[in-house]
Amino acid sequence: MSDRVVIVGAGQGGLQVAASLRQEGFAGPVTLLGDEPGLPYQRPPLSKAYMKDGDESRLALKPASFFETAGIDYRPGIIVAGIDRPAGEVVLDNGERLGFDHLVLATGARNLRPPLPGIDLPGVHELRGLADAARLRAMAEGVRRAAVIGGGFIGLEFAAVAAARGIHVTVIEAADRLMSRAVTPPISQRFLDFHRAAGVDVRLGALGTAVLGGRAAEGVALADGQEVAADLVLLAVGVRPNMELAAEAGLAVANGIVVDGHLRTSDPRIFAIGDCANFPLGGIATRLESVQAAVDHARHVARTITGAGQPPYDALPWFWSDQGPLKLQIAGLSTGWDDTHVLTDATGAVDTVLAFRDERLIAVEAVNQAGRHMAARKLLAGAPVMWDRLQGLDWDLRAALAA
Repeated sequence: MSDRVVIVGAGQGGLQVAASLRQEGFAGPVTLLGDEPGLPYQRPPLSKAYMKDGDESRLALKPASFFETAGIDYRPGIIVAGIDRPAGEVVLDNGERLGFDHLVLATGARNLRPPLPGIDLPGVHELRGLADAARLRAMAEGVRRAAVIGGGFIGLEFAAVAAARGIHVTVIEAADRLMSRAVTPPISQRFLDFHRAAGVDVRLGALGTAVLGGRAAEGVALADGQEVAADLVLLAVGVRPNMELAAEAGLAVANGIVVDGHLRTSDPRIFAIGDCANFPLGGIATRLESVQAAVDHARHVARTITGAGQPPYDALPWFWSDQGPLKLQIAGLSTGWDDTHVLTDATGAVDTVLAFRDERLIAVEAVNQAGRHMAARKLLAGAPVMWDRLQGLDWDLRAALAA
């Protein structure tokens, strides 16, 4: 009998596992379980393009015909209640059991909900899935003032769209700079300048303590005693990996589902990928909230299941964020940087930051510099690139590639 693969989670990573298995020649049964209705869809546009045009049809990753043609048993709207490891079965909430020889957990992450009084009032929104985005977009039609709690990618992407529609937006960020977990200070400053120039009221070092209102949200109270008036409040303070299924099944978890270099959990039949996986990257335990990582993880797991020999996973991480006319593209991880070199455009605005650790280039953050971003990805995926080499080339990444 052919091996059976069950995939829990039908986001971009889970779908890619199923597609890649077929591309790699896997002929056994493949079952893809999604907890949302409808076809698998792209999440990144939800806070950007979808918020502008509301065109749901452009989000689908594959048409319905794909699953029939590829022989993939796709089941939307399915809740997985548990994993019976001794029996090698996934248990659904309706009591049905699905046997597996290989199980892939692509369970993603969920939004953090800070313990704020008033958080459950009408008018308080999250933005993770399509249903969230549809509600938020519909609500925003009649809104004059919006408060965004959190100055990360999602909050700022929404803020840019809302401000462009004439909504007065206040961003409440507890840290002393925007996107502080993801970018270096010069990029934080570039985006702070942009949002403030666009009319967004950005409050740094500000802590929300309660959502104000009676029957619906009317604003946010801050720790310093100030109040921010708002008809709509968006919670965008980060996510938490969905690792409960794995933990209840006795798999190792720690800030995600712990996996090895081939994305196997502590049970060699079970893999974890994407936002829920804590994997080794350059010898460091890493969890990435990234479409690129989820898709690359998926391809790696498909090759492993089909027996293709390959080294441990080590793909270069890269990310992006569209905020108004600014496209931020990041290659590598700037975590632990100890020095930076800043490049500016003709107006003097920061358009690229090179981040170094121990004089070695570890990340490049580029704003509206697609060519430089692609050069950075190629450079960072190769041999180490040192400060003095780039300095000698006048910080020209393309020249470093050609050298």
